[in-house]
Amino acid sequence: MEETELLIVGQGLAGTWLSFWLYKAGIPFKLIDQPGPGGASLRAAGLINPVTGRRMVTTWMIDELMPFASKAYQEVGKFLDEPVITETSLIDFFPNVQMLQAFQKRYAENPAYLLPGGNQEKFTEWFRYDLGWGSIQPCLLVNVEKLLAGWRNWLKKNNLIIESGFDFSDFRQDPEGVDYAGIHARYIVFCDGKSSVKNPYFGKLPFALNKGEGLLVEIKGLPATQSYKKGMSLVPYRENIFWLGSSYEWSFGDDLPSEKFRTGAENWLRGFLKLPYRVVEHFAALRPATLERRPFVGFHPAFPHIGMLNGMGTKGCSLAPYFARQLVDTLKGEGTINTLAVISRFEKILARPY
Repeated sequence: MEETELLIVGQGLAGTWLSFWLYKAGIPFKLIDQPGPGGASLRAAGLINPVTGRRMVTTWMIDELMPFASKAYQEVGKFLDEPVITETSLIDFFPNVQMLQAFQKRYAENPAYLLPGGNQEKFTEWFRYDLGWGSIQPCLLVNVEKLLAGWRNWLKKNNLIIESGFDFSDFRQDPEGVDYAGIHARYIVFCDGKSSVKNPYFGKLPFALNKGEGLLVEIKGLPATQSYKKGMSLVPYRENIFWLGSSYEWSFGDDLPSEKFRTGAENWLRGFLKLPYRVVEHFAALRPATLERRPFVGFHPAFPHIGMLNGMGTKGCSLAPYFARQLVDTLKGEGTINTLAVISRFEKILARPY
């Protein structure tokens, strides 16, 4: 039987970062992932935006997460010899008076990450807007597609990935660790997004899946030096291709692209954009969000060899590198996992019989 220290299930952002930090720490691992579409990470916009919501509040832990993410993505890009992150800004066109006032109020109280718009006519060549704009900066833009593909190629070259789905009927645990598909490992960590809702060890965690839809649109002539927002967002994705989205549906019947979203998104685009466009792709995915809007990180309180790195919702680009590193550091006996993210906070819930 093959021996390793840790099995990882899933190669989205969480699994990618966990395996990267394990490699850097010299901890042996093997990753299991079924190739193909369907994961939320695969169509993430990649934008790390420090200010969100109607009240223009800074996102949780952003002052710590932003510099960590910037350094981490630069490090992995250098390792892959493929830059995967750029610093950018988000041009926020105010869709209504309330959002304009919220921006002005927040700037007056705390100008961090905000910059009032200068020349209000600056973007009229490309967009229609009536209430002006402001800028959110710095933001970080991650090329998630390039990162996931580049890291997967490296895993393949080093024989560290098993390209198949995970089948719990082949899974066993013992006092020394776990067995799966002819591999014995001391630990297993599930980084499999929406699939963890049905995980027999973690199914009682307060997941709150939501559905997101978006479009990839070709827009020639629109500067890709920043992202644009007016309710919905346009984010540079590939050459002449922009990511348009996204929806947040808490009640849904399936995870398929819907005509309702596409119609609404194209109506929005025609009203906002002055340039011609072409829809390249319409996609949908279920995000592994949580009721608390905090991730699930660490090991099961009753099964110490079984862990999880999941529940990052729309913030995977900023949360995954940070909490994957915390998880690896705890395996090395260095540091602890943030008390608002560690799985042991649900010890009573997880201890209940299934």
